[in-house]
Order: sequence, then structure tokens, then C-alpha cells
Amino acid sequence: MTSNAPREPSLIKLARQSDHDAPDPQPLDLGERVRALRKSRGWTLEQAASQAGLARSTLSKIENGQMSPTYDALKKLAVGLEISVPQLFTPPRDDRVSGRMTVTRTGEGQAHPTATYEHELLAGALTKKAMLPYRARVRARSFDEFDGWVRHDGEEFLYVLTGAIRLITEFYEPVEMRRGDSAYYDASMGHNVISVSEEDATILWVTSL
Repeated sequence: MTSNAPREPSLIKLARQSDHDAPDPQPLDLGERVRALRKSRGWTLEQAASQAGLARSTLSKIENGQMSPTYDALKKLAVGLEISVPQLFTPPRDDRVSGRMTVTRTGEGQAHPTATYEHELLAGALTKKAMLPYRARVRARSFDEFDGWVRHDGEEFLYVLTGAIRLITEFYEPVEMRRGDSAYYDASMGHNVISVSEEDATILWVTSL
């Protein structure tokens, strides 16, 4: 089989690059973090300082960035606030529901053809996704059509939509799968998929980002 389509794999790399182009997060302000933790408990400076066994002036200086606390002071703060020391440096969790959503109609996904697959990226309108969903038409009929193993970071879920495939992995015997069958595997392990049905098989892939 010959094809002028680009070789494997570019879709996942492109998705990761586009989803991680945002600027790096700013370092955590310890003083603001301590103040927020104190206020979330409804404590005054005096109450929080008493809980932590620190002088009020010391806690005030920490909150206002006027002094860097010693590790001993950090331990006292953590005990007083009833959290661990690492949690002092952990940004607060955003519990707000984002409510974001996108719908991809049939045939409206972003096409990424390759020599062995025809990928259709789904939910392309959303950035900063935790997973990459895409539909693929499997062209390949032999492992020899690939430039070696496909491998990348993360974990991957595969679901057969039509036809039949053979999932070939680096550490397991090849597995033949038909419509409705699924697999979940470590994507850093070498893997390839070929169609073993007369027609090209189609599969749904979901890859963690």
C-alpha cells in the first residue's frame, strides 16, 4: 500500500502543543495563601497566631510578605491550620463548575490523514482538555506499513466502531477485536492497530493529555 499522507504520529503531538501553549502559571504567593486559609476559617490574626503558636506580628509579616518563615514556623502554621506543609504551597482548588461543552457533528471533526490511519479529531473547539478524543479509519493491513512502534505519553482507550482490527502491542500477544470490543492500555508501550476486515475498520480513540 502506498500513500502520500504524512507518516505517524502527529495528531497527539499537535494536540498537546496547542493545549499547552498557555503561559506558565505564576508562582504561589505564600502570604496570600496563608491569609486565604485563615480567612476561610473565619479567624482573626490573633486567633490564627494562637492556633499556630506564633506571635501575631510574625504571622502578620508572613501574610504581608515581609519575612520568609523558617521550616519550623511552616510546620506550626500547617498544624494550626490543620493541613500538611505541602498544602501550604498548593493553589486552592477551583470548585466552580466550568460548564464548558462542545458538540462535533458527523464529518465536522478536524481531519489528520496519515499513511496508516485517517484521524478525525473530535471536540477540537475546546482547549486545555484532559483527554484527546478522535475517530480513526484504519487503513493499514500489516505491521510493516508503520515506521516501527507508535508510542507516546499517557494512557489510551480504544473502542471498535465498525469492522475488525488487530491490536498489536510491545509486551502482549496481538489481540483481534470486533465492533463493540474495547481496550485500555499504557500508551508509552509500543502499539499499532491494523484492520483485519475486508473494509477499513473504524475506531474511537481517547488519549490522556
